[in-house]
Amino acid sequence: MTGSITGSADSPLRVGLVGYGLAGSVFHAPLIAATEGLVLDTVVTSNPERQEQARAEFPDVRFAAGPDELFARADELDLVVIASPNKTHVPLATAALKAGLPVVVDKPVAGTAAEARELAALAEERGLLLSVFQNRRWDNDFLTLRKLIADGGLGDVWRFESRFERWRPRPKGGWRESGDPAEIGGLLYDLGSHVVDQALVLFGPAVSVYAESDIRRPGAETDDDTFIAITHAGGVRSHLYVSATTAQLGPRFRVLGSQAGYVKYGLDPQEAALREGRRPGGEEEWGTEPEGDWGRVGAGESPQTGGGRPEPTLPGDYPAYYAAVAAAVREGAPNPVTALEAAAALDVLEAARRSARDGATVTL
Repeated sequence: MTGSITGSADSPLRVGLVGYGLAGSVFHAPLIAATEGLVLDTVVTSNPERQEQARAEFPDVRFAAGPDELFARADELDLVVIASPNKTHVPLATAALKAGLPVVVDKPVAGTAAEARELAALAEERGLLLSVFQNRRWDNDFLTLRKLIADGGLGDVWRFESRFERWRPRPKGGWRESGDPAEIGGLLYDLGSHVVDQALVLFGPAVSVYAESDIRRPGAETDDDTFIAITHAGGVRSHLYVSATTAQLGPRFRVLGSQAGYVKYGLDPQEAALREGRRPGGEEEWGTEPEGDWGRVGAGESPQTGGGRPEPTLPGDYPAYYAAVAAAVREGAPNPVTALEAAAALDVLEAARRSARDGATVTL
C-alpha cells in the first residue's frame, strides 16, 4: 500500500510528526531523522519550548500549531506519525487516512480492538499504510530470544516469563497515570502493550487470559502493578508482569523449554541512549551491550551463580522499524506491524481488564 508520494523515487519521504512529548521527541523524531529515505518535515506542537527543542536538533523542521493545519497541507507530506496522547490516536489516524496519508501510530493504536479493526478497514479501503509503532520487537533481548527459539536452542518452549518492572514509589502524574478511562492510561495499556505484543509474536494467538491488576501507590489513580497470564493456542503459557512498584527487579525474560532455559536481566539500552541524546548512525555501535549483561542458557543450573553458558545478545535495532515503514510506503514492502496485529494484542488487554475486574479467566 502506498500514499500520496510526490517527487522522484530518489526524494526522501516527507514526514509530519504529531506530538513532541516523550514519544515524539525521544523515539520518533530521532529515528525518523536517522532513516535513509525519510526526512522530518513538520512537527505539530503549539508549545514554544518544544518547538525550540525540536528546532535545536532539526534546524530545517517546520511547525504546525495543530493537526488540522497539518492535514490541510497533506499534499506536501508523504507520511504522518501520530505520537500524541493515547485518546487522540483513533481520531487523528482517521483524519490522516481520510486526508490520503499513510500513517504510523504509537501504541496502543486504540482503546479497543474494535476501533483498531475499524482503522485497519479504513486504511485498506483507502489503499494506505497503517502501521503501529511496536518498537520493542527490535529490542536486543527479544531479537536474541527469537533467534534462540528459531534455532531450536531451547527445545519446545513451555513457559515464557516477561517482566517490564520499575521502582517508582511516587506517581509522576500526567495523562499516562490518569484515572479517567478516556485517557487510556495505566500500565496495562502502556507497558502491557509491549509485553503482550512480544508474547503473541513469539507464540501465536491467545485462547485464554487471566489477570490481576492493582493500584498500589498512595495517590495513584490507575493500575500500577499488573500480572497477565496467557494460554496460547499452541500450548505455551506466558506470564507477563508490568509494574511501577517493584523494589527488586526480576529477570526481563525467563524462558523455559524442553531442552534448556534462557534467563536475561536488564533492559535494552536503546531507550536510555535516545534519552541521553545519542543517535543511531553515530560513532558508537548502536543497540549493543557489554558481555557482562548477556543472558545465559542452560538446564538444571542457576544463572545467578554462573550456571549455563552466556548467550551473546544481538544488537537492538529500533531503526529497522522506520526503514521497513519507508520500504512499505515507497515499494509496497510488508508492513512491519499491522493494525490487525495490534488489534489481537488489544483483545488480550481487554480480556485482562475484564479478568482482573471479575476475578475469572476469560476465554477468547
